[in-house]
Amino acid sequence: MKMLLVLFVAAFAAQAPSAVAAEEDPRRVVEAYYAAIDRGDYHTAYLLWDRQGQASGKGFAAFRDGFTATARSRVVTGSPTNGDAGMSQQWVDVPVDVHATLKNGRRQHFRGYYRLHRIMPGVGAPADAEKWHLSSAKLIPVR
Repeated sequence: MKMLLVLFVAAFAAQAPSAVAAEEDPRRVVEAYYAAIDRGDYHTAYLLWDRQGQASGKGFAAFRDGFTATARSRVVTGSPTNGDAGMSQQWVDVPVDVHATLKNGRRQHFRGYYRLHRIMPGVGAPADAEKWHLSSAKLIPVR
């Protein structure tokens, strides 16, 4: 029985997106963002935004408070598109379908994309700047 529990926990942990594993894959960054929100780990979610969270357009308290009515969320990511680069910068768009359930039971569905940014590795930027971060989002409600 103890062995089954260990295997179950190991299998679950292997599937959970982590911010560390997400650094090299834009899709994983978006998935890690929603996993952090779903866990109530708003600090980690905030720091996945560019410029230590400032790219979200909100201070941390307002960002956190924006999720007070959310009971759970789930994201389905598509293949990154519109890759662009210039002056040692890289951008890519990750298409998403976001499903959220509010604490009052109401369900929401949004579709759109997250634009991610990083400085190309090897040009002398700080290590954190070479990781993919959320830079903007365009989500529209689906009826």
